[in-house]
Amino acid sequence: MKSVALSGNKRADRGTSNAKSLRKEEQVPAVIYGGKENIHFTVNEIAFGKLINTPEVFFIDLDIDGTKVKAIIKEVQYHPVTDRVMHVDFLEVAEDKAVTVKLPVKLTGNSRGVINGGKLRTVTRKLKVNGLPSALPEFIELDITDLRIGQSIKVEEVKGDGLTFLDASNAVVVAVKRSRVAVDDDEEDEEGAEGEEGAAAEGEEAAPEAAAAE
Repeated sequence: MKSVALSGNKRADRGTSNAKSLRKEEQVPAVIYGGKENIHFTVNEIAFGKLINTPEVFFIDLDIDGTKVKAIIKEVQYHPVTDRVMHVDFLEVAEDKAVTVKLPVKLTGNSRGVINGGKLRTVTRKLKVNGLPSALPEFIELDITDLRIGQSIKVEEVKGDGLTFLDASNAVVVAVKRSRVAVDDDEEDEEGAEGEEGAAAEGEEAAPEAAAAE
């Protein structure tokens, strides 16, 4: 997984009134836990917004008044009306300790079912996984080339070295649904086979005629 840098400043005071004052200055109250001690600090609202307004997931290299910590974002609290970030929880990352994150799903290939008129439906855009930091990829890649109409890929079919998938095993990640203009994959196979047999038959009929001409 990629890493991005983010700086912060320790909070001298805590409490609701102090938090409101910080937000007026476009500073977001935050806390990092998982290490020797919890650290309460602030991050710039605009800088932090650039990290969360993207489908990508990052390790965060925090620099809090000179104290450097590697972390991941565990929880973001938003204002119920304005959707403005109100508070952030970070978790310190250690190379020898597994962490749980949600990784985006990336689809590759052209689905056979979609080519035949089916409709691709991505049900789960992020998968919850657990693994050591070194094992965490930027995304979970799924090849949908062989996916036909009526077929799907479930969590239990997804693999990742060093990863444990925590979503329900029978949860659908991506599926190809039937549409009004869809053509059955089996029908296409039969038509293709018939075409090949017809071509072969024509070749056999032409051979005797050629022999007679000689």
